[in-house]
Amino acid sequence: MVRKQQNQTRQQKQQKQQKINGKIKIIPLGGLGEIGKNMTVVEYDNDMIIIDCGIGFPDEDMPGIDLVIPDFTYLEANKERIKGVFLTHGHEDHIGAIPYLLRTLNPPIYGTPLTLGIIRGKLEEHVLPWTPNLKTVKPRDRVRAGEMEVEFIHVNHSIADACALAIHTPLGTLVHTGDFKLDTTPIEGEMMDVVRLGELGREGVLLLMCESTNAERAGHTPSEKKVGASLEYIFSTHAKKRIIIATFSSNVHRVQQIIDTSARHKRKVAITGRSMINIVNAAMELGYMKVPAGVLVDINDIKRYKPNELTLVTTGSQGEPMSALYRMAFSDHSQVTLDANDVVVLSASAIPGNEKLVGRIINELSRNEVEVLHDAVVEVHVSGHACQEELKLMQALTKPKYFMPVHGENRHLSANRELARYMGMNDRNIFLSEIGKVLEIDANGARWGGTVPAGKVLVDGYGVGDVGNIVLRDRRHLAQDGLIVVVATVDTAGRMLLSGPDIVSRGFVYVRESEELMDEVRQVAYDTVNDVLTHTRRRDEVDRMLLKKRMKDDLTKFLYTKTKRKPMILPVIMDV
Repeated sequence: MVRKQQNQTRQQKQQKQQKINGKIKIIPLGGLGEIGKNMTVVEYDNDMIIIDCGIGFPDEDMPGIDLVIPDFTYLEANKERIKGVFLTHGHEDHIGAIPYLLRTLNPPIYGTPLTLGIIRGKLEEHVLPWTPNLKTVKPRDRVRAGEMEVEFIHVNHSIADACALAIHTPLGTLVHTGDFKLDTTPIEGEMMDVVRLGELGREGVLLLMCESTNAERAGHTPSEKKVGASLEYIFSTHAKKRIIIATFSSNVHRVQQIIDTSARHKRKVAITGRSMINIVNAAMELGYMKVPAGVLVDINDIKRYKPNELTLVTTGSQGEPMSALYRMAFSDHSQVTLDANDVVVLSASAIPGNEKLVGRIINELSRNEVEVLHDAVVEVHVSGHACQEELKLMQALTKPKYFMPVHGENRHLSANRELARYMGMNDRNIFLSEIGKVLEIDANGARWGGTVPAGKVLVDGYGVGDVGNIVLRDRRHLAQDGLIVVVATVDTAGRMLLSGPDIVSRGFVYVRESEELMDEVRQVAYDTVNDVLTHTRRRDEVDRMLLKKRMKDDLTKFLYTKTKRKPMILPVIMDV
């Protein structure tokens, strides 16, 4: 009996030692060195979990691209190891790529009710090979994921139901903050669960992965209630005008304040913009929004009301082409026409890269004598991200051994690193990572451990990943210098040019005003074709690829000499 107990004790010790000898890997697949596309993989031995799965927005050098999503190559190669996708909140930069992930993988997806409610609405627009496995959780819930256990912790953000994650492993606890701020007077629910974060800190946090979006901003992020006071001022001072408010569709608390303020001022509220309608409907269904009876009206019925009886809540705060506000500004909205009787409120800050789009809408509205209010004029927006004092508070609460800034461009990550240094953390315990880079942690410490496939996958319409660097290069070339198509029919056997060359120009010069130049282009192409046909030895076949290359080279040199431009040259050689 004693020997049996000794054997069991020995086995337990061996099992415990085996677990302690395990290894944690943290692999960001998005969200570092960029805004959006947030996605992080955490591994312990043979188990793998995914934190968030978001989209990014295309840069100016990505013409025609709709969305940017993470590269799922590494996940697809390890799909048997994935125990689940754990979502921090329902913003597009954290959940927008879920439908694309579900095309090839079907892991369980864990999220709070509003987060999953938004995802269900998104998934209706996609045809998937299986039924998604969506699992609802609430703050303080813990989910077993192989050797790991994931705990959801309530935080404040610009969307309801946001959570940080504590990943409990045999080696220690990792904390991923998600997007957060400390709001002591939230519109709905409670403030961030600092008690639980403090408990984790006392128990010991091995690694803190902390968001960095506002790491350059000193002080505290203001409470969402501050916007409510600004809305009250706007409604009072514009009592005779129709009020149109553009904000992020996912900011349920902001929309709730707009509705409440409208109701107090005896206004009806109409919602426009597909994403705004979908999220408001989901929030109302799940009880995250409470709308007084009779306040909401259909956008098609707004002509029944005077301007001072209406508030419109719309998408388009980022100036997105084809958004509801964009169409209103450029007189292309089927139900809404704006004039001097309207005031437009942009209740959002421009995401980096969208400043020109937002400016274009403001300019167009101003040109049409529509008054525009934005954050530079009146405080109609507060951030959902922690500023420096809140970031320092997160470190003070969790007391991590190691620190990794996440979510932000390189300057944001570096600023967050400086805060960790200020808090007294040693440089060798701070890891400034990048997409695809592996951080390994074991009983002997933390270190870099190579890389995995990672990067950007471009979505263009229904195409996912079929637009790469070469296609983008061609699109940029076409956008910058235009296209010239040269069409010629040849008889390679008889060494004769039968017809052409005909010249078609698009986006290069206006042909009717450049007939002389086009004639010269035609002559250069004619000379090139005849030269190749004449000087190819009789016993050899005429190389059509050589003919195309010569035509490209000769026309490129000629046109650059004449215009200092290099349009794309597309030879079309037909052999009869």
